[in-house]
Amino acid sequence: MFDLGGVVFDIDFESAFSCWANYAGVAVESIQSRYRMDATYAQHERGEIEAAEYFAALRLSLDIEISDQQFADGWNAIFKQEFAGAFELIQSLASRLPIYAFSNSNVMHRQLWARKYADTLALFRDVFVSCDLGLRKPEAAAFRRVTACIGAEAQNILFFDDTRENVDGARDIGMSAVQVRNFNDIRIKVTEFLE
Repeated sequence: MFDLGGVVFDIDFESAFSCWANYAGVAVESIQSRYRMDATYAQHERGEIEAAEYFAALRLSLDIEISDQQFADGWNAIFKQEFAGAFELIQSLASRLPIYAFSNSNVMHRQLWARKYADTLALFRDVFVSCDLGLRKPEAAAFRRVTACIGAEAQNILFFDDTRENVDGARDIGMSAVQVRNFNDIRIKVTEFLE
């Protein structure tokens, strides 16, 4: 099972900060220093609030006045290219094993990457997204829900994520989990797993 952003495709929040700073006419450092993945961010990823409410919260926390569309422009700019070899590796694995994805994300981002990375996402048996589950990593309940949906025992799942807390959360319920620092980490662990 794979996380998506930072594991299958690259994400860069600096692109959002630059875009918002440009629209607001402020220094990008001002945005960087104020941006937090706070409780409102988590609510957005659980699908508890919509983008407009999240953007309203950002207006206050970032102290900028830009439109929802301008926030969306920056918000969607974070998605970069798939990591080299991601499609080929996942395609190879999918022909031998059930492959799943589990991502913390919001509705707007899910819709964007469903188009941008459609060919690769089609290789997964299922893609679990926090905004649909109402739960997010590293919550144990989120991992348990996904495990139940897959119909496998946690100890039979190998999970890849770039965030330490998520790796720890997966391990806490019995999954084997690997923190991904670069795509080669996946290649190495997959080879070991299959041997």
